[in-house]
Formats: sequence, structure tokens, C-alpha cells
Amino acid sequence: MMCALNRSLRLKFMRLLRDRSGVGAIEFAILFPILVMLYIAAFEITVGLSVSKRAARAAGSVADIVTQQQSVTKSSLAQISSVANAIFFPFNTTKVQIKLTGITMDTSANAKVLWSWQNSSTTAPYAVNSTVSTVPADMAKPSSFLVRAELSIPYRLLAFTPAFLPGDMQTLTISRTYYYRQRQNDNIPCGDC
Repeated sequence: MMCALNRSLRLKFMRLLRDRSGVGAIEFAILFPILVMLYIAAFEITVGLSVSKRAARAAGSVADIVTQQQSVTKSSLAQISSVANAIFFPFNTTKVQIKLTGITMDTSANAKVLWSWQNSSTTAPYAVNSTVSTVPADMAKPSSFLVRAELSIPYRLLAFTPAFLPGDMQTLTISRTYYYRQRQNDNIPCGDC
């Protein structure tokens, strides 16, 4: 009896191994979640790279426009910073932070803040006459003037956030900093900054 049961189980097992009718469905069920995750990851990377590229373009454009001016005011800087909003369209720009700083270099190439402006009130602009420690070496020329544009935007991950990442990792801050030289005169004064 036991021998017949073993033989019967062995035959059924061999028949099951030869049966290929449901293999495709099982393989699809195993691979489908992996393919969906790869698709969502590709989407997240594409959108994130687009925001990153727009951040670089916006920071560079704002700095470039400021360096073409002979003088600026707080209201003109606010108008110039609206260029960043146009570059980021259709993305949400309510939390874009732009900080523009006029940096003057003395005869020994020591950098100091001549003026500073920021579009939001979450942090203060740099203090006038404070020392600037981060100037690219190739731009630190004696008796010169630079405009530094700092832009940061929070980017909230769209698809992976609810289930796969903790709350503090759901938003990435994308930041870009650009230094430009003035185009005219010795510097760009800001009357009310």
C-alpha cells in the first residue's frame, strides 16, 4: 500500500514537472512588481533630473540678468527673480528660495558682501561687509566684483514616497550656486539692500 502511494505521488510529481501550461502566468506574476518598480523609478529619476536642470538654468539666468544691470533695488531684484518661476513652469515654485549677493574683492582678493537680497523671509540675507569664504579660485581676482546667485527648491518624490521611504526622505532639496562678473562699471550697487 505504501509502495503504491509512493509510486502514485512520484508519478503525479513527474507529471507536474512536465506540465508547462501555467508557467507564463507564474513568471509574469513574479516579474510584474519588479517591472512596475523599475518604471516608477525611471519616472522619478526623469522628473528629478528635469527639476535639477531647471534649477541650474534658473540660477544662471537670474545671475546673468543681474550682472547686466548698472544698479539694482529690492523691487528690481524681486522682478528679476520672477524669471526663475517662468523657468520652473509647470512645477510648483511657491517654495523656491533665491538669494542674490553682490561680492566685492579688495586689492588682496579678500571677498566681502556689498549687498544681499533674498526672496523669502525664512532666512536672512547675508550681512553687509561680512566675509565671503566660498569664492571659486579662478574668480577671486583683486579689485573685482561678483554676483552670486543661490537657488534652492524642495522636490517631493511622487511615487515611492508613501510606502517605501520615511517621511524625512520624501523631499529632496535641489540647490545651485552661480558666480557671475558684472558686465558694466566696477560694481553693481543696490540702493536699498
